Amino acid sequence: MASYAENRKARFNYEFVEKYEAGIELLGTEVKSVRAGQMSLEGSFVIVRGGEAFLINANIPPYQPKNAPKDYDPLRNRKLLLTKKELSELAGNDKNKSLTIVSISVYNKNRKIKVEIALVKGKRKTDKRQTIQKRETDREIRREVKYS
Repeated sequence: MASYAENRKARFNYEFVEKYEAGIELLGTEVKSVRAGQMSLEGSFVIVRGGEAFLINANIPPYQPKNAPKDYDPLRNRKLLLTKKELSELAGNDKNKSLTIVSISVYNKNRKIKVEIALVKGKRKTDKRQTIQKRETDREIRREVKYS
């Protein structure tokens, strides 16, 4: 299972409530670009509208820029493929204004490109400070054990 892109800021800025795995509807050149590792999930999120989920603001540049169509938009909305049950759960939770749906990573599963999305709640500044402090203490402990 190869990982193509990851949203590292999401792990730091949000607390995960629930995770989902979704397929993504791509063009042929976009598939090549994703497999080449050119995709960026920074700032991307998911919207549920009309019984469908869309990945918004994910940047997939053209695989060969000179051969790309003139009207190609690297930030276009891409449809996510989820079951009806998952869509209804996400749509129901989307009404709760304190929760957001964010893309976490894009990876390969059985020759299909999948997107891991999560229902998230924003962390407060104090929570972020605690995360940084815990990381620093773990790092110091590993150094002490290594040199002891």
